[in-house]
Amino acid sequence: MKTLFACAMLTAAVAAPSYAALNVGDSAPNFTAQASLGGKEFTFSLADTLKKGPVVLYFYPAAFTKGCTIEAHDFAEAVDQYRSLGATVVGVSHDKIETLNKFSVSECGSKFAVAADTDQSIMKSYDAILAIKPEYANRTSYVVAPGGKIIYSFTDLAPDKHVENTLAAVRKWKADNQSK
Repeated sequence: MKTLFACAMLTAAVAAPSYAALNVGDSAPNFTAQASLGGKEFTFSLADTLKKGPVVLYFYPAAFTKGCTIEAHDFAEAVDQYRSLGATVVGVSHDKIETLNKFSVSECGSKFAVAADTDQSIMKSYDAILAIKPEYANRTSYVVAPGGKIIYSFTDLAPDKHVENTLAAVRKWKADNQSK
């Protein structure tokens, strides 16, 4: 009976959406990380990228898993929409850069960067650790405004709403800041 209860609780925890610990209005922790875009390695800097516009920062559990592949394809398909709004997309996982070199080409379509967080320092600073498997990132998306403040956060293991929701947040930011 205890095992059945534990399984039911675990299923409920995985199935139910949760909420990112960093809130709208919080300062986004700055970071640099080894990243890959189109299989080419470079150093990604959040501070430098924010100088160009908002950043959609999304954490995902692991490259080449079903949900992460779906999410990467969705972000790749929407990259032109983000760019037209002045936004940059970057994904972050615990994967090694060698894995991300392949993932950035095959699943991300060479459209956006993915960063390696092998020591989980970025995930921890954004409180994006998957509670039931702490070696992985939780599926959490943030939109960070150029001033470094979080303007949107969303956590849900299902990959299907992350692009739609972050695009809406970037569109709202753009509309609110066009006249300024």
